[in-house]
Amino acid sequence: MQNTSLSAETLALQALAWLVGNEELLPVFLGASGASESDLRARAADPEFLGSVLDFLMMDDSWVISFCDAQGLAYESPMQARMSLPGGAQVNWT
Repeated sequence: MQNTSLSAETLALQALAWLVGNEELLPVFLGASGASESDLRARAADPEFLGSVLDFLMMDDSWVISFCDAQGLAYESPMQARMSLPGGAQVNWT
């Protein structure tokens, strides 16, 4: 998948849909993000929110593996997509 902002947003929307369909993980995401279920609908088109979805997903390798396996994606795809969304650029402190 190319690392364009549109393809990154598409992948992040897939991750959001995967989270919504995961009864065990969705409450963890809602608690960690402070978002409500209505926020999920209202902010689904917000690239910054979608970046937070990918940030959450990448907190646990098993979540990344489960998501990528379900979507038929390479395991590095969420990280590559995250880099194309707001706040996802790698920081160089030197």
